[in-house]
Amino acid sequence: MEQLKTVPITFYIRRFDPETDEEPQVRPYLLQVEKGMTVLDCLHRIKEEQDQSLAFRFSCRMGVCGSCAMLINGRPMLACNSQTLDLTDSVLTVAALPNFNIIRDLVPDLVPMFDVHQRVKPYIIRKDALEMETPSSEYFQSPHQLEEFLQFTYCIKCGVCMAACPTMATDRQYPGPMPLTQIYRYNTDSRDDGGGERKDLAAKSRGVFGCHYAGECSNACPKGVDPARAIQLLKRDLVRDYLNLGKAHPCAKTHPLPSDVERKPRIEAPPFTAGV
Repeated sequence: MEQLKTVPITFYIRRFDPETDEEPQVRPYLLQVEKGMTVLDCLHRIKEEQDQSLAFRFSCRMGVCGSCAMLINGRPMLACNSQTLDLTDSVLTVAALPNFNIIRDLVPDLVPMFDVHQRVKPYIIRKDALEMETPSSEYFQSPHQLEEFLQFTYCIKCGVCMAACPTMATDRQYPGPMPLTQIYRYNTDSRDDGGGERKDLAAKSRGVFGCHYAGECSNACPKGVDPARAIQLLKRDLVRDYLNLGKAHPCAKTHPLPSDVERKPRIEAPPFTAGV
């Protein structure tokens, strides 16, 4: 069997242990890299063969969970989606995502991001609470209404856009592109009636208008969500609302379920966790 050709790559990994280090330190690791190895594959190989103390976060290994987001050659990206030999043929730098505190080595503290995300109430809010709690029918939504916000539902909460945002780098009170995008996503959903409850966070002095439209969040997003577009559309809606020019969309009404079709067994929803 023909042996795969390997390329010697030096990984400069920023290491930090808050219990022993005052400042992050960069350590080099030389690794023979084969074609097809992702940056995450290489980190596993380094951990297994050279330094078992190396800490990094991962889960799905296929660009779905967002756990392995990190700064690679100066750009935030997913380590599992990044082919090493497509990025370099000699040297690769790896560090934790910027704009977050570091838990250890390549593991950022994403709790502040999820705290803001929780405050935007990222779920459908309606006045008909009884129908929400004990649904008897479906909420009608046309394909066009779905398309208006569908792109922004692909967010995997990886934090890459937050790390790429220059406003986040200078103002930690800025909510960031991920939560602001989710405000627009739910406000635009024709089934939702909670725009007024999210308005204060979006329109506050350090809210959506803190965005300078650098567009780096959209350039970095691994799922093509385009947070910069969502933020500009949210600005537009807030200005229209302030000038009383906005068009209030009626909240989607329930649509009776057909009675002449065979139904699948009901699957109980998991316990409600958002906002708890």
